[in-house]
Amino acid sequence: MKNLTQYSLLLVAGLLISCAESKYETETTSKEEQQKVLPFTTLNLSSLDAFKPVSSNWKIVGNVNADLDQKRAFLSEPGKGILLNEPDKETKKHLFTAFEHGDIEIEFDVMMPIQSNSGMYFQGRYEVQLFDSWGVKEAKHSDIGGIYQRWDKDREKGQQGFEGRAPKVNAAKAPGLWQHFKVIFHAPKFDASGKKTKNAWFEEVWLNGALLHKNQEVTGPTRACAFNDEKPMGPLMIQGDHGPVAFRNIKYKLYEDKKLTFDGVGLKEYPNKSQLIPDLDTLVAERELKVDSVSSLMVTGQNAQKLLVYEGNLNAPKAGDYIFEMGVHRGGGLLLIEKDTVLNLDGDFELGKPVFGKVALKKGQNAFTLIYNKHRPYQRGFTLYSEGPGIARHPLHAEGSIEVNNGEQQEIVIGPEQDALIQRSFLMHQGRKRTHTISVGTPQGIHYAYDLAFGSLLMGWSGDFLNVTQMWHARGHQQLAQPLGMALEVHGKPDFAFLENEKSLWPDSIPEDGTYKQLGFQLDKKGLPTFAMQLLDAQINNKFVASDTLRKLNRTVSTASQKALWHKLGEGKVIEKLPNSTYAIDDKSYYVDFSKNSKYEPVIRKSNGREELIVKIPEGNQEVSYQVIW
Repeated sequence: MKNLTQYSLLLVAGLLISCAESKYETETTSKEEQQKVLPFTTLNLSSLDAFKPVSSNWKIVGNVNADLDQKRAFLSEPGKGILLNEPDKETKKHLFTAFEHGDIEIEFDVMMPIQSNSGMYFQGRYEVQLFDSWGVKEAKHSDIGGIYQRWDKDREKGQQGFEGRAPKVNAAKAPGLWQHFKVIFHAPKFDASGKKTKNAWFEEVWLNGALLHKNQEVTGPTRACAFNDEKPMGPLMIQGDHGPVAFRNIKYKLYEDKKLTFDGVGLKEYPNKSQLIPDLDTLVAERELKVDSVSSLMVTGQNAQKLLVYEGNLNAPKAGDYIFEMGVHRGGGLLLIEKDTVLNLDGDFELGKPVFGKVALKKGQNAFTLIYNKHRPYQRGFTLYSEGPGIARHPLHAEGSIEVNNGEQQEIVIGPEQDALIQRSFLMHQGRKRTHTISVGTPQGIHYAYDLAFGSLLMGWSGDFLNVTQMWHARGHQQLAQPLGMALEVHGKPDFAFLENEKSLWPDSIPEDGTYKQLGFQLDKKGLPTFAMQLLDAQINNKFVASDTLRKLNRTVSTASQKALWHKLGEGKVIEKLPNSTYAIDDKSYYVDFSKNSKYEPVIRKSNGREELIVKIPEGNQEVSYQVIW
């Protein structure tokens, strides 16, 4: 254990990352992001070479917009990077990838025009539905993200369709907006004779950040599949005969049914109350034994404060880079492989702050040391995950090593009834904790969050309102409210500013010289607030009203100012002006419909590598109304 003695000395010298530095980190650098996942393979969309021979309904374009005045219609521009299907009566064939897959993790962006319909078929057999489901109240298997039903024409009439799986929530964006899918799919398994031993299943299906399915089994090919049999491998198929659809940013990982395993593992248990891992040469082990797994459950004694040290070999099925991820619930930990520190959680860590590390393993045995520091009497264990070349992320800890709810914590969810519901809380926004937020829930199921400290809209979402467990359970933990359903985060910077001209930089924060004052809010008869603020001598009021049926927020801004005031409507990588004074914000993440304000003309400008949509509001008493649509 000489290497651990050296490690402890380095900690004292401050040459490794301290607990405080990682615990309060709010933004992840690109280098750190690279430590979290192994790279995907990106499908080249500069041509159609990544696909089997295709018909003329499929092509590569550089830009695409949904025609918001017509059903099932796109407007496209020449270029590269977007896969577009525009079928007609004569040409409407499906598209197959040149590669085949078994287990796969895939991410892609999809755009649906008004009332269009398509599907992504895994192995050409099992469909995740693609549909314009914006505004649908009760999603079915035939809505976007649904796992489409199987079909048997010989079954009783009305029962031919079966096993369709509706998404848990309707996370569909408005037609013409890019929507992001993430799917982890597992192919059916077969024995040496070719007999199926396990059905195909969708481990996870995510749409626009909302989990739609988890561990959904499919007993056979779904309706309108390309192949009625089942096999270990097959191509991805995109349905081409139902309606126009566009794709971009298609990337994937192909997985084999392999995992890291342990070999020759020994466990030593030491007494320890220190938050920092001590020099093990100064401790005497209370017990030693051979084990076949790693788990926090090996700690002996009720509410004991102990140090578990596991040593042995990790067997790697392939040589290559591996990602390791460890989380500790109110404790500490350390992972070394071949005496190199891979994961450092020395201190007092929470489960929501896992640490990641990348290391090259050789095929076969790799010596490891894993330390779990249970320095608090009441702790709930640790997790350890790994991902490797062709090997999906999988747990290395034994079942039960982490206990989150402990059988006592029930989810606390609140929501409006007849009138709006207002909740003050902390809220996470783009990786940072906002501490002065008001969340407003409406009976229509369209909700939003407003930052009093910045005077800005933070996000909107639909579905259920807030999970307040972290605020109200016991003493509260992080004091965070968690929006439920599919949330749209907007820029969150100050919404208003005085600028010398339209080229002046937009402020990132509210001035601290007293020129900005939050004046609270007033409620109308339905409980909806109007937020009031003062910027220099300008009085600014903000009111948000939810649409009755669609995912829209109607915003009304009233100003009284002695000089012209600027208002930021949106910010993103790309902003496009569409017909009828509608703007597609942040590369078609959401719309701003500004058509009700004929006397004001917004400006699209570049600033600090981003594009901004800003509008000049003249002096005097003014009112600006527009819609945020997603």
